[in-house]
Amino acid sequence: MQNHEIDYKIIGEEMQYVEVELDPQETAIAEPGSFMMMDDGIQMQTIFSDGSAQNNSILDKLFSAGKRLLAGENMFMTAYTNISPLGKKHVSFAAPYPGKIIPLNLNELGGKVICQKDAFLCAAKGVSISIEFQKKLGTGLFGGEGFIMEKLEGDGMAFMHAGGHIVERVLEPGERLKIDTGCIVGFTASVSYDIEFIGGIKNTLFGGEGVFFALLQGPGTVWVQTLPISRLAGRILAYGTYKQKGEGSILGALGGWIDGDNSR
Repeated sequence: MQNHEIDYKIIGEEMQYVEVELDPQETAIAEPGSFMMMDDGIQMQTIFSDGSAQNNSILDKLFSAGKRLLAGENMFMTAYTNISPLGKKHVSFAAPYPGKIIPLNLNELGGKVICQKDAFLCAAKGVSISIEFQKKLGTGLFGGEGFIMEKLEGDGMAFMHAGGHIVERVLEPGERLKIDTGCIVGFTASVSYDIEFIGGIKNTLFGGEGVFFALLQGPGTVWVQTLPISRLAGRILAYGTYKQKGEGSILGALGGWIDGDNSR
């Protein structure tokens, strides 16, 4: 294996975190802002690009960082290395919102997984985190994530995060699955990705499900989330744009009077 071999444990239910166990001189990489806690003896270092073997030269690092910036991601990543001679150490990374952490053994998944651009959480050093351009114009324009998705490559462990409950589907050759574009978390490289127009004026105008499906065709593995962060944010925003009147008119008025709000 070219990537560092790390052990891990996922802890929690709705708000999970992953605890990574590092042997001496082993390193994990993570997105800035995902760090939770670590043992004494682990060195934290901000690095340019992802620290993979594919990005050894300055030009490669600049190119990789530029692609991540184009995808709306941070140009820098954080590396956590066990520099202690006293044995194994642990570092933990927390999920940014309610959902599940998905462990990916890239060695068992064909060495490559394509995911939505905010799904990556952390990985073993050596895993390449880059971008995946959609080859078809229609897929890029209407596929929900634009022209660009994220690409995880290597033979080590990587971790994705997604909202709500996670469904893992293994598609047989030629088997097709239609998914809401925002509900896709990721899929293996052998899965073909396209979009399909829902069709019908009533469906388009009043269906409330958007205009396009994502169409995934096997063989390969697909991960689907029940609660995309965009959907959650939209509901919270809609809830906060109108004034709440309380669950019942009497209790609502009484609560407003106690709080000093006489505008009810």
